[in-house]
Amino acid sequence: MIARRTLLLAALLAAPAAWARPRPGALDIRAIERRRLLPQAEVLLAAKPRTITAILAPRSPAGRHDYYSEGDYWWPDPASPGGPYVRRDGRSNPDKFDGHRDALIAFGRTVPALAALWDLTGETRFAGAAMRHLHAWFVDPKTRMNPNLNHAQAIIGVNSGRAIGVIDTLQIVEVARAATLFARKEAPGYAAIRAGVERWFAAYLDWLTTSRFGTTERDEKNNHGTCWLLQAACFAALLGRTDILEDARGRLQTVIIPTQIEPDGRQPLELARTKPYAYALFNLDVLAASAWLLGGGELIGWKTPDGRSIGGAIAWMAPFIADKAKWPLPPDVEYRDGFPVRQPSLLFGGIAQKRSDWLDLWQRLNPDPTIGEVVRNFPVRQPLLWL
Repeated sequence: MIARRTLLLAALLAAPAAWARPRPGALDIRAIERRRLLPQAEVLLAAKPRTITAILAPRSPAGRHDYYSEGDYWWPDPASPGGPYVRRDGRSNPDKFDGHRDALIAFGRTVPALAALWDLTGETRFAGAAMRHLHAWFVDPKTRMNPNLNHAQAIIGVNSGRAIGVIDTLQIVEVARAATLFARKEAPGYAAIRAGVERWFAAYLDWLTTSRFGTTERDEKNNHGTCWLLQAACFAALLGRTDILEDARGRLQTVIIPTQIEPDGRQPLELARTKPYAYALFNLDVLAASAWLLGGGELIGWKTPDGRSIGGAIAWMAPFIADKAKWPLPPDVEYRDGFPVRQPSLLFGGIAQKRSDWLDLWQRLNPDPTIGEVVRNFPVRQPLLWL
């Protein structure tokens, strides 16, 4: 039984199911993305690789190849100047060190967009540009990032890194999808760096699945656990690790959906935050992307015995994406005007559930936000890498 499911899962990852392929009169994703991405082409081609080694992190305890970031919601304590920072949930400290994360986000935006442009046009210049970024981040010993997050989302005066910092590499799930596309379609230039890229992802996946920080993040109950799952699944898909993919699918069905989604579709752990609207959207996108990758429409529509499902969560949220004025909870304490954007949950759910209203809504929303906080919470940006 396990062997049969593993083969099925491998087949699902190799190509979209028949019902997911474009049909006459259906949404023409390639045409939509061509119109969106071609005007961005010259800017993307001009972007030079810039890894964390080029960015000094003065408070990092590690070396120049080691990723470092600081917790978003942690601030100096007015009652204890110079002492440990204190938490203000939902309030982002503008003075935290963001240099490495900003570089990772830029990498996570640029390479997938170049991959999509190469897939759309067949022009080797897009593949060549992507290879330069991949080589710099993963292969070149002078500029590569070490494959761990031992010092992510540190709290000044408290620690030099935390398990929840693992969420930072959510920004490169689409880099893994781009590499998967390059391998599958034999992109020009990829053969020369493929071994190095896959060695990096293999080392990082090992850290993600065995280290104390990685396994702690895996077991988080809210969006952090979901983000661990999507990362593990994307990196495992690139590497052909069907054992990890099988475990991820089981975890989605037995842990994530039952504990994060109510029978009516609400996500109580996200709705309890000080930014409930943005957190609910963010987690829903990661849930839908995970389900799509691990089983397509089957997993989006799959329900627990008491009716909990990702499709139900999309149905609960969709009316408030269409009209935020109907939102029944307090507004977010920050960036309340930045969302919604072109939420991928609407696309994956719309195809899986045959909901033309969700697909129409997806097309009406902004696919390319520019506000930094919004971009950070919108990591699935290139639908061509998923469909």
